[in-house]
Formats: sequence, structure tokens, C-alpha cells
Amino acid sequence: MTIFVYGLNFKARREDLITLFSPFGEVAAARIIVNTETRRSRGYGFVEMEDENGAKAIESLNGSEHMGRTINVTIANERPHK
Repeated sequence: MTIFVYGLNFKARREDLITLFSPFGEVAAARIIVNTETRRSRGYGFVEMEDENGAKAIESLNGSEHMGRTINVTIANERPHK
């Protein structure tokens, strides 16, 4: 399952996402999306976990506070293929 996390603190890093989601199970991958020109965080990212663990993480973390900001956590929508 791919999880979309937005409302992140702009100082949040990949390791912060792993630490945040690890209590719910193994994190297969985590990434913060950055602006290619400025190399600054865009305030959102993605986490990949097993479905059951991901569902628990979404339920527990959506609307919670992380690094001083309220984060939103949902199932990521698949991008349409061109």
C-alpha cells in the first residue's frame, strides 16, 4: 500500500517518515517530495507498507501532530499512465 502524507514540516526528512510509521510495521520505502529547482521540501511525501499495517498507520496518524504541524495521512491515488 502506498500512503500519501501531506502537511509535513518543511524540515521533515525521509528518516522522520520512517520513524513515524515504523511502530505500525515495516516501512518498505519512504520519500519526501522536493522542488527540483530549490531542493526544498514541498511538504508532502509517500510511505510504502503492507496493507494491514498501512491501514492501522493511516487510522492512527491522520490528523496527528508531527514536528509542530498537523499532518494528513491517506491512501495514495494511483497516477494515471499516459
